[in-house]
Amino acid sequence: MKIVISFSLLSLLLISCATQKPKTSLVQKWIDSTQIESNSFVGIKIFDPKTKEVIFAKNEKRYFVPASNTKLLSLYASLKNLGDSIPALKYVLKNDSLFVSGTADPTFLHPDLPKSKTYDFIKNSTAKTIIFSNANFKNEVYGSGWAWDDYNDYYQVELSSFPIYGNIVRFKKTNNELSVNPPIFSDSLIYNQNSFSEIKRKINENVFYTNTKINQKPDFEQDIPFKTSAFLFQKLLSDTLKKEITLGSFMPNKEFKTLYSLPVDTVFRRMMQVSDNMLAEQLLLLAGGKYADTISTYQAIKNIQADLLEDVPQKFNWVDGSGLSRYNLLTPEGLVFLLDRMLKEFPKERLFSLMSVGGQVGTLKNAYKSGVPFVFAKTGSLSGVYNQSGYLITKSGRLLIFSIMNNNFVGPTSKIRKKTSEIITLLHENY
Repeated sequence: MKIVISFSLLSLLLISCATQKPKTSLVQKWIDSTQIESNSFVGIKIFDPKTKEVIFAKNEKRYFVPASNTKLLSLYASLKNLGDSIPALKYVLKNDSLFVSGTADPTFLHPDLPKSKTYDFIKNSTAKTIIFSNANFKNEVYGSGWAWDDYNDYYQVELSSFPIYGNIVRFKKTNNELSVNPPIFSDSLIYNQNSFSEIKRKINENVFYTNTKINQKPDFEQDIPFKTSAFLFQKLLSDTLKKEITLGSFMPNKEFKTLYSLPVDTVFRRMMQVSDNMLAEQLLLLAGGKYADTISTYQAIKNIQADLLEDVPQKFNWVDGSGLSRYNLLTPEGLVFLLDRMLKEFPKERLFSLMSVGGQVGTLKNAYKSGVPFVFAKTGSLSGVYNQSGYLITKSGRLLIFSIMNNNFVGPTSKIRKKTSEIITLLHENY
């Protein structure tokens, strides 16, 4: 009888090992078969948050340039610190004067976001004088490590305490004519036959050059960041509201009230799905507003790390909100830790609705086209960098958290993107 029982226990152990070992070796086999490591450095962690099982891990404690996976940090800080609506501005009414200070809210007159009540609040104010202060902005207009020669590109927008029109000029062909928004920049566009096939801004001025070739492009559209300043904000706001705006120098204090603009998820969703750098940077500044009235990326990150991320397995080398900087360094294990924490603290349905959804929306729209979506994640790419981190639903119904980070490869990103997706799809089909 003892021999029979011992044999039965041994059989169960062997069966258990047989059902677990091949899974781990399968993942290794899939990774080997993709040859994803042939010309890159790869880090992976795949984790079951319910059973706490590490399904696979390789180089998970090593640091990688995260690119837009950095936005997961900005999302978490914003989810924790911003409540249900975006703080739009701080204000106080004194002796027929409305004193206004920015909070870093990126939504005011943003061309790709719904209209908020901020415009009507300022427009309909009965104050005789509206005074705006930029004194609480203690930040550079660019993040640490950003590329200087990307100043003309839509994805590298200057930071400010009170963005307006998304801090960009939108040039768009409408009814066979080139429209300019904000219209105040219409006179700043100079046609030059020896200039560019698109539009190029002068590096330190809001002067834009192009040639007549853009008139031959029926669907032409280009967003270019403008050079920010308090004086330009004053001019833009005065022109838009048809009201006189005065510049002052004061810090908001306890007398100031807060006006709120859009629901936070409206902004979070665009930040995550479109991978909007400007929104990510300004949201990080907003999240830092929980700790101080001073608007500073450095101070925001320092306070958020101390308050919310002190126990992360490998401390994040975190320098901006969007991931534009290569100074950012994160680990697959750290990202999985963060995604797991988010899952514990916020409803799964809400988190999934904010992410790019495989086959449906965002930067994963053209991947994982299988009908029912099973990947809810954030991508991140720069030259030689491609990462995916997020949540995966398997065919058996398991929820897994994953982070696959690829750095230092040469050749097209599309190749690495395809191989990464192959691994995630195999996990979905076999777990």
